[in-house]
Amino acid sequence: MLLAVDVGNTEITIGVFKGTELVQHWRAATVAERTADEHALLFGGFLAQEGLRLADAVDGVVISSVVPRLTQALRDMVHRYCQVEPLVVEPGIRTGLPILTDNPREMGADRVVNAVAAFAAYGGPVVVVDFGTATTFDAVSERGEHLGAAIAPGIEVSMNALVERTAQLRRVELVAPRSVIGKNTVESLQSGAIWGFAGQVDGIVRRMVAELGGQATVVATGGLAGAVLDACETVQHHDPWLTLYGLRIIWDRNRGSGGLKGSPPESRGSGGLKGSPPESRGSGGLKGSPPESRGSGGRG
Repeated sequence: MLLAVDVGNTEITIGVFKGTELVQHWRAATVAERTADEHALLFGGFLAQEGLRLADAVDGVVISSVVPRLTQALRDMVHRYCQVEPLVVEPGIRTGLPILTDNPREMGADRVVNAVAAFAAYGGPVVVVDFGTATTFDAVSERGEHLGAAIAPGIEVSMNALVERTAQLRRVELVAPRSVIGKNTVESLQSGAIWGFAGQVDGIVRRMVAELGGQATVVATGGLAGAVLDACETVQHHDPWLTLYGLRIIWDRNRGSGGLKGSPPESRGSGGLKGSPPESRGSGGLKGSPPESRGSGGRG
Protein backbone atom coordinates (compact mmCIF):
# COMPACT_ATOMS: atom_id res chain seq x y z
CA MET A 1 0.00 0.00 0.00
CA LEU A 2 1.21 3.47 -0.93
CA LEU A 3 -0.21 6.41 1.02
CA ALA A 4 -0.36 9.69 -0.94
CA VAL A 5 -1.07 12.97 0.87
CA ASP A 6 -1.55 16.46 -0.55
CA VAL A 7 -1.73 19.27 2.02
CA GLY A 8 -3.37 22.42 0.72
CA ASN A 9 -4.22 25.61 2.56
CA THR A 10 -7.88 24.60 2.83
CA GLU A 11 -8.01 20.82 2.46
CA ILE A 12 -5.86 17.72 2.88
CA THR A 13 -6.40 15.10 0.18
CA ILE A 14 -5.50 11.52 1.05
CA GLY A 15 -5.26 8.55 -1.30
CA VAL A 16 -4.41 4.86 -1.03
CA PHE A 17 -2.77 3.09 -3.96
CA LYS A 18 -2.43 -0.64 -4.43
CA GLY A 19 -0.01 -0.94 -7.30
CA THR A 20 -1.07 1.66 -9.86
CA GLU A 21 -4.73 1.70 -8.79
CA LEU A 22 -6.19 4.40 -6.57
CA VAL A 23 -8.44 2.28 -4.38
CA GLN A 24 -9.71 4.94 -1.97
CA HIS A 25 -9.49 8.67 -1.35
CA TRP A 26 -10.67 11.22 1.20
CA ARG A 27 -10.66 14.96 1.85
CA ALA A 28 -10.26 16.60 5.28
CA ALA A 29 -10.03 20.20 6.45
CA THR A 30 -6.54 21.61 6.85
CA VAL A 31 -5.87 22.56 10.48
CA ALA A 32 -2.39 24.00 10.90
CA GLU A 33 -2.39 23.37 14.66
CA ARG A 34 -3.00 19.64 14.32
CA THR A 35 -0.17 17.56 15.78
CA ALA A 36 1.46 14.41 14.42
CA ASP A 37 -0.60 12.25 16.80
CA GLU A 38 -3.83 14.01 15.86
CA HIS A 39 -3.10 13.40 12.19
CA ALA A 40 -2.48 9.73 13.01
CA LEU A 41 -5.97 9.53 14.54
CA LEU A 42 -7.48 11.28 11.51
CA PHE A 43 -5.69 9.15 8.92
CA GLY A 44 -6.19 5.99 10.97
CA GLY A 45 -9.94 6.60 11.09
CA PHE A 46 -10.16 6.92 7.32
CA LEU A 47 -8.03 3.82 6.75
CA ALA A 48 -10.00 1.79 9.29
CA GLN A 49 -13.07 2.17 7.06
CA GLU A 50 -11.21 0.01 4.54
CA GLY A 51 -9.80 -2.41 7.11
CA LEU A 52 -6.35 -0.81 6.88
CA ARG A 53 -3.89 0.77 9.31
CA LEU A 54 -1.12 3.33 8.98
CA ALA A 55 1.34 0.51 9.59
CA ASP A 56 0.10 -1.09 6.35
CA ALA A 57 1.82 1.64 4.30
CA VAL A 58 4.65 -0.77 3.62
CA ASP A 59 5.33 0.57 0.12
CA GLY A 60 5.82 4.11 1.32
CA VAL A 61 4.30 7.51 1.94
CA VAL A 62 4.55 10.45 -0.46
CA ILE A 63 3.60 13.98 0.56
CA SER A 64 3.17 17.33 -1.14
CA SER A 65 2.46 20.30 1.10
CA VAL A 66 2.15 24.07 0.89
CA VAL A 67 1.79 24.38 4.69
CA PRO A 68 5.31 24.06 6.17
CA ARG A 69 4.07 23.58 9.73
CA LEU A 70 2.03 20.54 8.69
CA THR A 71 4.83 19.15 6.55
CA GLN A 72 6.88 18.56 9.70
CA ALA A 73 3.89 17.17 11.60
CA LEU A 74 3.25 14.64 8.84
CA ARG A 75 6.93 13.68 8.71
CA ASP A 76 6.76 12.94 12.42
CA MET A 77 3.52 10.98 12.01
CA VAL A 78 4.98 8.79 9.27
CA HIS A 79 8.17 8.15 11.23
CA ARG A 80 6.27 7.09 14.33
CA TYR A 81 3.29 5.21 12.94
CA CYS A 82 4.43 3.94 9.51
CA GLN A 83 8.12 3.54 10.38
CA VAL A 84 9.28 4.57 6.92
CA GLU A 85 10.90 7.73 5.60
CA PRO A 86 8.29 9.75 3.68
CA LEU A 87 9.08 11.17 0.27
CA VAL A 88 8.26 14.88 0.44
CA VAL A 89 7.96 16.79 -2.83
CA GLU A 90 10.56 19.53 -2.49
CA PRO A 91 13.60 20.84 -4.37
CA GLY A 92 16.10 18.07 -5.01
CA ILE A 93 13.77 15.15 -5.70
CA ARG A 94 13.23 13.67 -9.17
CA THR A 95 10.00 14.90 -10.74
CA GLY A 96 10.87 14.74 -14.44
CA LEU A 97 9.45 18.26 -14.85
CA PRO A 98 11.77 20.99 -16.16
CA ILE A 99 10.57 24.27 -14.64
CA LEU A 100 11.35 27.17 -16.97
CA THR A 101 10.43 30.03 -14.64
CA ASP A 102 12.53 32.78 -13.08
CA ASN A 103 12.67 31.01 -9.70
CA PRO A 104 11.71 27.32 -9.92
CA ARG A 105 12.09 26.84 -6.15
CA GLU A 106 9.15 29.12 -5.40
CA MET A 107 6.68 26.94 -7.31
CA GLY A 108 4.21 25.21 -5.00
CA ALA A 109 4.60 21.45 -4.60
CA ASP A 110 0.96 20.82 -5.50
CA ARG A 111 1.36 22.62 -8.80
CA VAL A 112 4.50 20.62 -9.62
CA VAL A 113 2.60 17.41 -8.93
CA ASN A 114 -0.40 18.49 -11.01
CA ALA A 115 1.81 19.36 -13.98
CA VAL A 116 3.56 15.99 -13.79
CA ALA A 117 0.24 14.12 -13.67
CA ALA A 118 -1.42 16.13 -16.42
CA PHE A 119 1.46 15.66 -18.85
CA ALA A 120 1.60 11.92 -18.07
CA ALA A 121 -2.14 11.54 -18.65
CA TYR A 122 -2.79 13.87 -21.57
CA GLY A 123 0.55 14.81 -23.11
CA GLY A 124 1.39 18.38 -24.00
CA PRO A 125 0.75 21.14 -24.39
CA VAL A 126 -1.64 21.07 -21.46
CA VAL A 127 -3.13 23.70 -19.16
CA VAL A 128 -4.01 22.65 -15.60
CA VAL A 129 -6.65 24.69 -13.76
CA ASP A 130 -6.68 23.95 -10.03
CA PHE A 131 -9.67 25.30 -8.09
CA GLY A 132 -8.46 25.63 -4.50
CA THR A 133 -7.77 28.41 -2.02
CA ALA A 134 -6.32 30.13 -5.08
CA THR A 135 -7.32 29.31 -8.64
CA THR A 136 -4.10 28.45 -10.46
CA PHE A 137 -3.45 28.01 -14.16
CA ASP A 138 -0.27 26.10 -15.09
CA ALA A 139 1.01 25.81 -18.66
CA VAL A 140 3.03 22.75 -19.72
CA SER A 141 4.69 22.60 -23.11
CA GLU A 142 4.58 19.86 -25.74
CA ARG A 143 7.90 18.59 -24.35
CA GLY A 144 6.68 18.45 -20.77
CA GLU A 145 8.25 21.70 -19.55
CA HIS A 146 6.49 23.93 -17.05
CA LEU A 147 6.42 27.30 -18.79
CA GLY A 148 4.70 29.45 -16.19
CA ALA A 149 1.37 30.15 -14.55
CA ALA A 150 -1.39 32.55 -13.59
CA ILE A 151 -2.70 32.75 -10.02
CA ALA A 152 -6.04 34.30 -9.05
CA PRO A 153 -7.97 34.47 -5.76
CA GLY A 154 -10.00 31.32 -5.24
CA ILE A 155 -13.78 31.13 -5.33
CA GLU A 156 -14.33 30.78 -1.58
CA VAL A 157 -11.67 33.36 -0.72
CA SER A 158 -13.32 35.88 -3.02
CA MET A 159 -16.85 35.18 -1.81
CA ASN A 160 -15.81 35.31 1.84
CA ALA A 161 -14.07 38.64 1.31
CA LEU A 162 -17.21 40.05 -0.34
CA VAL A 163 -19.42 38.96 2.56
CA GLU A 164 -17.01 40.23 5.19
CA ARG A 165 -16.66 43.66 3.57
CA THR A 166 -20.37 44.30 2.96
CA ALA A 167 -23.21 44.86 5.41
CA GLN A 168 -26.14 43.31 3.55
CA LEU A 169 -24.64 40.50 1.49
CA ARG A 170 -24.44 36.97 2.86
CA ARG A 171 -22.96 33.62 1.98
CA VAL A 172 -24.87 31.62 -0.62
CA GLU A 173 -24.67 28.13 -2.03
CA LEU A 174 -22.40 27.96 -5.08
CA VAL A 175 -24.96 26.69 -7.60
CA ALA A 176 -26.14 28.22 -10.87
CA PRO A 177 -29.30 30.33 -10.54
CA ARG A 178 -32.24 30.21 -12.94
CA SER A 179 -30.66 32.81 -15.22
CA VAL A 180 -27.68 35.12 -15.44
CA ILE A 181 -30.00 38.01 -14.61
CA GLY A 182 -30.71 37.30 -10.96
CA LYS A 183 -34.19 38.08 -9.62
CA ASN A 184 -33.10 38.48 -5.99
CA THR A 185 -29.94 39.00 -3.95
CA VAL A 186 -29.19 35.29 -3.58
CA GLU A 187 -29.52 34.63 -7.31
CA SER A 188 -27.52 37.74 -8.14
CA LEU A 189 -24.65 36.59 -5.91
CA GLN A 190 -24.80 33.11 -7.41
CA SER A 191 -24.79 34.53 -10.94
CA GLY A 192 -21.78 36.70 -10.24
CA ALA A 193 -19.92 33.82 -8.62
CA ILE A 194 -20.66 31.04 -11.11
CA TRP A 195 -20.51 32.92 -14.40
CA GLY A 196 -18.00 35.42 -13.12
CA PHE A 197 -15.44 32.78 -12.22
CA ALA A 198 -16.28 30.74 -15.33
CA GLY A 199 -15.58 33.83 -17.41
CA GLN A 200 -12.29 34.32 -15.59
CA VAL A 201 -11.28 30.72 -16.29
CA ASP A 202 -12.26 30.87 -19.96
CA GLY A 203 -10.54 34.21 -20.48
CA ILE A 204 -7.21 33.12 -18.98
CA VAL A 205 -7.30 29.69 -20.61
CA ARG A 206 -7.94 31.10 -24.08
CA ARG A 207 -5.03 33.50 -23.73
CA MET A 208 -2.73 30.74 -22.46
CA VAL A 209 -3.72 28.41 -25.27
CA ALA A 210 -3.00 31.16 -27.79
CA GLU A 211 0.50 31.59 -26.32
CA LEU A 212 0.97 27.80 -26.50
CA GLY A 213 0.40 27.87 -30.26
CA GLY A 214 -3.40 27.71 -30.46
CA GLN A 215 -3.93 24.13 -29.31
CA ALA A 216 -3.75 22.53 -25.85
CA THR A 217 -5.61 20.12 -23.62
CA VAL A 218 -7.28 21.77 -20.63
CA VAL A 219 -7.86 19.82 -17.43
CA ALA A 220 -9.46 20.99 -14.18
CA THR A 221 -8.87 19.67 -10.69
CA GLY A 222 -9.28 20.84 -7.10
CA GLY A 223 -12.00 20.66 -4.49
CA LEU A 224 -14.00 23.61 -5.86
CA ALA A 225 -13.90 22.65 -9.54
CA GLY A 226 -17.37 21.15 -9.53
CA ALA A 227 -18.95 24.46 -8.57
CA VAL A 228 -18.29 26.20 -11.89
CA LEU A 229 -17.31 23.62 -14.51
CA ASP A 230 -20.75 23.43 -16.08
CA ALA A 231 -20.45 27.14 -16.84
CA CYS A 232 -16.92 26.89 -18.30
CA GLU A 233 -16.49 26.56 -22.06
CA THR A 234 -12.78 25.78 -22.30
CA VAL A 235 -12.26 22.93 -19.80
CA GLN A 236 -12.22 19.53 -21.51
CA HIS A 237 -11.43 17.16 -18.64
CA HIS A 238 -12.34 17.11 -14.96
CA ASP A 239 -9.79 15.07 -13.01
CA PRO A 240 -10.56 15.51 -9.28
CA TRP A 241 -7.76 13.21 -8.05
CA LEU A 242 -5.08 14.45 -10.44
CA THR A 243 -2.73 15.45 -7.60
CA LEU A 244 -2.84 11.98 -6.04
CA TYR A 245 -1.89 10.35 -9.32
CA GLY A 246 0.94 12.84 -9.74
CA LEU A 247 2.23 11.94 -6.29
CA ARG A 248 2.27 8.27 -7.23
CA ILE A 249 4.22 9.03 -10.42
CA ILE A 250 6.80 11.06 -8.49
CA TRP A 251 7.06 8.35 -5.86
CA ASP A 252 7.75 5.80 -8.59
CA ARG A 253 10.46 8.04 -10.06
CA ASN A 254 12.17 8.22 -6.68
CA ARG A 255 11.55 4.65 -5.47
CA GLY A 256 14.45 2.95 -3.75
CA SER A 257 15.17 5.90 -1.42
CA GLY A 258 14.03 6.25 2.16
CA GLY A 259 12.42 2.84 2.42
CA LEU A 260 10.35 3.29 -0.75
CA LYS A 261 9.85 0.43 -3.13
CA GLY A 262 7.51 -0.48 -5.94
CA SER A 263 7.01 -1.04 -9.65
CA PRO A 264 7.65 1.51 -12.41
CA PRO A 265 4.78 3.87 -13.28
CA GLU A 266 2.49 2.83 -16.09
CA SER A 267 2.01 5.01 -19.14
CA ARG A 268 -1.39 6.62 -18.78
CA GLY A 269 -1.38 8.27 -22.20
CA SER A 270 -4.65 9.95 -23.10
CA GLY A 271 -6.81 7.26 -21.60
CA GLY A 272 -7.12 8.99 -18.26
CA LEU A 273 -6.55 7.58 -14.81
CA LYS A 274 -7.15 4.07 -13.64
CA GLY A 275 -9.54 3.47 -10.78
CA SER A 276 -11.29 6.85 -11.03
CA PRO A 277 -11.46 7.87 -14.68
CA PRO A 278 -11.34 11.61 -15.35
CA GLU A 279 -14.43 13.07 -16.89
CA SER A 280 -14.07 14.01 -20.53
CA ARG A 281 -15.59 17.36 -21.32
CA GLY A 282 -15.01 17.55 -25.07
CA SER A 283 -12.75 16.15 -27.75
CA GLY A 284 -9.34 17.36 -28.75
CA GLY A 285 -7.56 20.54 -27.79
CA LEU A 286 -8.53 24.16 -28.22
CA LYS A 287 -7.71 25.27 -31.74
CA GLY A 288 -8.03 29.01 -31.97
CA SER A 289 -11.76 29.00 -32.69
CA PRO A 290 -14.24 29.23 -29.80
CA PRO A 291 -14.86 25.90 -28.03
CA GLU A 292 -18.17 24.21 -28.58
CA SER A 293 -20.97 25.18 -26.24
CA ARG A 294 -21.81 22.33 -23.91
CA GLY A 295 -25.06 23.87 -22.73
CA SER A 296 -26.70 22.34 -19.67
CA GLY A 297 -25.66 18.80 -20.39
CA GLY A 298 -23.76 18.61 -17.10
CA ARG A 299 -20.66 16.68 -16.37
CA GLY A 300 -22.11 13.20 -16.45
